[in-house]
Amino acid sequence: MPDIDLDFFNREDVLTHFRHITASREEKDELKKHNTGVYFHNAPMDPFTERCTLDHKTADERGYFKIDMLNVHIYEQVKDEEHLNNLMRKEPIWQLLEHEDFSEKVFHLSGHSELLKQLKPTSVEQLAATLAIIRPAKRYLAKESWQTIMNEVWEKPTSGEYYFKKAHAVAYAHAIVVHMNLICEGLYEQE
Repeated sequence: MPDIDLDFFNREDVLTHFRHITASREEKDELKKHNTGVYFHNAPMDPFTERCTLDHKTADERGYFKIDMLNVHIYEQVKDEEHLNNLMRKEPIWQLLEHEDFSEKVFHLSGHSELLKQLKPTSVEQLAATLAIIRPAKRYLAKESWQTIMNEVWEKPTSGEYYFKKAHAVAYAHAIVVHMNLICEGLYEQE
């Protein structure tokens, strides 16, 4: 089954408009509320908790389609759709990522300033690969050339270690571009 994530400033506001069943996850032989997953179709539901009675992995195997609805705080500063599109299309100042005081403010990049200084990403594709290298399965690529990185970073690891799929990494890279441009916009507005 595909893995779909949708980003919102406030997922709870969005969910009030749709009938849904909250997904469950298994933890220590007990079903707990999934942090972000919901079903928009009839999945088996406990009427008391309004959660799915199956762990999300089991539900997936049985053909139930979970969508992850994520809260992403950066969207709070986006004024409207046109503003978002402009922020996504505007080429960010990539060199800012090499400055820890800037990179520490950026969504998903905080705590990785050394890697950013080393890799110096200058495109959405390189930023997506950088996000993948932050994950354990691809960390070994940190000291490689961009050519080696781009040849290997999207290969599924055999180790079972956590890794970032290309679709997720590219989507987050676009969100980071939005956030970088929002930060710069805020700096320019203060001057």
